[in-house]
Amino acid sequence: MRVLGINAVFHDPAAALVVDGEVVAAAEEERFSRRKHGKRPVPFSAWEQPEQAARWCLERAGLTPADLDAVAYSYDPDLVEPNDVPWEDLRTEYARRAPYFLATALPGLDPAIVRFVPHHVAHAASTGLAAPFGGDCAVLVNDGRGECRSHLAGSYRGHRLETLAAQHLPHSLGLLYEDLTEHLGFLRSSDEYKVMALASYAEPKHLDLLREHVRATEDGGFHITPLDWATLAKRRGPDDEVTREHAELAASVQVRVEEVLLDLVRWLHERTGQKRLTMAGGVALNCVANTRIFAEGPFDEVWVQPAAGDAGTALGAALQVVADAGEPAAAMPGADLGRSWTDAEIEDYLRNAKVAYEEPDDVAVAVAEALAEDKVVAWFQGRSEYGPRALGRRSLLAHPGKAENLERLNNVKGREQFRPIAPMVLADRAAELFDRGPLPSPYMLFVHDVRPEWRDRVPAVVHVDGTARVQTVDPGTEPLMARVIREFDRRTGVPVVVNTSLNTAGRPMVDDPRDALECFGSAPVDLLAIGRFVVRRP
Repeated sequence: MRVLGINAVFHDPAAALVVDGEVVAAAEEERFSRRKHGKRPVPFSAWEQPEQAARWCLERAGLTPADLDAVAYSYDPDLVEPNDVPWEDLRTEYARRAPYFLATALPGLDPAIVRFVPHHVAHAASTGLAAPFGGDCAVLVNDGRGECRSHLAGSYRGHRLETLAAQHLPHSLGLLYEDLTEHLGFLRSSDEYKVMALASYAEPKHLDLLREHVRATEDGGFHITPLDWATLAKRRGPDDEVTREHAELAASVQVRVEEVLLDLVRWLHERTGQKRLTMAGGVALNCVANTRIFAEGPFDEVWVQPAAGDAGTALGAALQVVADAGEPAAAMPGADLGRSWTDAEIEDYLRNAKVAYEEPDDVAVAVAEALAEDKVVAWFQGRSEYGPRALGRRSLLAHPGKAENLERLNNVKGREQFRPIAPMVLADRAAELFDRGPLPSPYMLFVHDVRPEWRDRVPAVVHVDGTARVQTVDPGTEPLMARVIREFDRRTGVPVVVNTSLNTAGRPMVDDPRDALECFGSAPVDLLAIGRFVVRRP
């Protein structure tokens, strides 16, 4: 069975292809269009489809649109309830007409094969059906909104979802966080991770008040009473200074969201008796909350979909259609589901760009040497990542033992100085340096406490609260990056390198070789490692 999954209605449009139960390809439209998040989540953009990503997924498998058995669209317009959201009827109408938009974008596609999958069911399938352990598990979804809900709690048994709770709008933990993001001067439905980082810089001064306004309910949902943010912190403009009162408000909302999520998780565990929890939805990208759920919650294992935001619903919708057809689906093989280029193709790009390049005996050794010399390295290898995290395919690397590299990399990327950078660590060494969060942690979706004896040795990756958002590297699945870290460790005694996404502020992650060369040419980066080649700054 050949199923193409599509996410298009809100933001982060994406496509994913599942063939005979195997995840073949998945990619976000922003990597092709070079528009951050693909589009803004407004009703007027709901007609846009991830046509470039969809075409590439089909090309990857050698298929045409006519070869597909089904197209799974991660939104069901029939579930939308009457509401007073401006222009929402336009979004619903565009979603209803999606089969015809897709048939226009993908000539040869029969619009009759398009299946509407409820948004939160698609989120649930993206994690419950894709988790590596397979079998039975509980599932928790929280995001801004779907058709008429913002939350789903349920259980998978035999690849069948039983929904146990679903929170109706307007109550939404995701929209609460989005509203706060906008009030603090950041871009909503985009910059929520900045609020999470800012929250570490202050105490949750308004927590008691937040507990009155945001609370879990006995039926597995929650209730939110609107708050006037301006009574707690002055509304911030995008270019205004970030003050302590802004950080205090961020901290208060962050902690309260964590507490409510823990209440939801405990309720879900009591109802299901499951030992494993899977999570998706934009709220599941909150790695601070994820760690509290793992460390303080009742489940033995917690797995979060790497593309937990709306992009992941493209994969989830496809997997759900496969499950509905009674066919088995394999676990997600990893997040490296995007485009790649051969070394010969990369060399053609380098020649056409007329840049001087080298072919070292071992690119891993060349990169380790540069990092040990405190150089910043742009790293472009293999298939690009599906989801918002750079996981060693499209990354900027640096020395973690130099505290000034935090400011240095934030300057390279043109972003706020309160933003942390992350460590990549060898999986077999991670427990020596990091505690509290789950290990291994290959997708950078949890924070870990940095052990006291290591904080002065890797200061660049230690956040103000003593934590780090860790990515573990397994030599069995990531042999080239593991070799870089081992060679760096041999030279420095540190089995860690800094990893942040290969992009600059406001732009999507680099995806193809042209993007990599443009980023390298415009940012103060010392070396580009691309395939088996290196390009050095003159």
